[in-house]
Amino acid sequence: MLDGTFVFCTIPTSEAIPEALKPLLTFREQEGTTLVIPREEAEAAGLRYAFPSRLITLTVHSALDAVGFLAAITARLADAGISVNAVSAFHHDHLFVPADRADEAMAVLREASKAKHL
Repeated sequence: MLDGTFVFCTIPTSEAIPEALKPLLTFREQEGTTLVIPREEAEAAGLRYAFPSRLITLTVHSALDAVGFLAAITARLADAGISVNAVSAFHHDHLFVPADRADEAMAVLREASKAKHL
């Protein structure tokens, strides 16, 4: 689990990302550009934010076209009542989980890793 708390912010698509921000993730949608940044950066920039979360990186190298891998993992978290925002990058899958439930999410994932089938 990566240190720090990350938050989701949005800025208008017509605006450039402020140079002071170093987003971990950006995603352009019709409604605006989503930035996932450390909470401290959002607060320093005066940005409204949502979903204070911790980042868990799944260290298993999964194919981008793998079927059901994330579904199995997120189902385990859902069964525990833990929300998750999953992001698939080129090398790994990443899970943003509520900051106040991050340790619980890690316990669920550790237990799932012991199972023969996710």
